Amino acid sequence: MSFEAMMERAKSADGFLAALDQSGGSTPKALKQYGVPDDAYVSGEESMYEMVHAMRSRIITAKPFTGEKVLGAILFENTMDREIEGIPTGQYLWEKKNIIPFVKIDKGLADEENGVQLMKPIPGLEDLLKRAKSKGFFGTKMRSVINSANEEGIKAIVDQQFAVGKQIISFGLVPIIEPEVNIKADDNELCEDILKACIMEQLDQLGDDEKVMLKLTLPTNVNHYKDCIDHPKVVRVVALSGGYSRDEANEILAKQKGMIASFSRALAEGLVYGSSDEEYESVLTKSIDAIYEASKSG
Repeated sequence: MSFEAMMERAKSADGFLAALDQSGGSTPKALKQYGVPDDAYVSGEESMYEMVHAMRSRIITAKPFTGEKVLGAILFENTMDREIEGIPTGQYLWEKKNIIPFVKIDKGLADEENGVQLMKPIPGLEDLLKRAKSKGFFGTKMRSVINSANEEGIKAIVDQQFAVGKQIISFGLVPIIEPEVNIKADDNELCEDILKACIMEQLDQLGDDEKVMLKLTLPTNVNHYKDCIDHPKVVRVVALSGGYSRDEANEILAKQKGMIASFSRALAEGLVYGSSDEEYESVLTKSIDAIYEASKSG
């Protein structure tokens, strides 16, 4: 799989990222939202992951899920290590669908301190990055959360993200840096101002060959992150839906010049376990089309 070809698509192709990376504690919730009955899988982690892989596989193999409108897909480690139709998942995405594969690497959030939740330590990170590279993945994703406009906390989040990001770059991968601003924060506009300043400072310190992607909460003010989008060290800036409905998220996204979607729940909205292929693909087509248009119109 060609890293250079993926980079060219990541930089400039139309489309959006499908965030298919729920893991750990969020997996049972994702299955419940999908309509999987409690007795559809026996208790136990392996059975649960078999079911979630089936859910992910159905989305990925669906006819409307192609590189024509889906630029990339973010998976979690368990999905990366599995196969679809006998082909490793990352290879299937790129060779069969022309979709760039990414893998989620973080292990969840630490307890809140200074108004933010940093990433927990990531044991085995080097092994994970080696495996991701060997399996033809283009990049990674990691998430932190900002709950209030605490300068010390926000700086700590951005410093941590970029420190790990540089480690990821050293393995020949492109990190998606995701410092999410909680849309329920009372002072989220100020959070966004502090966050942007911290990000720009870190971007200016990157070396010539160090490139990152950013995944940011849809901003309060239109085109707030335009400076980040235009920065030469940034491959692409993508938006998380952050609790908005798909329609709300698309409406806000469409106003942001140069920002594309990286939606999870908003993408899967309306997809139901047990529906016929025709019903399933009809819902997915409408979702993909709407998110694509919102990403393109910006």
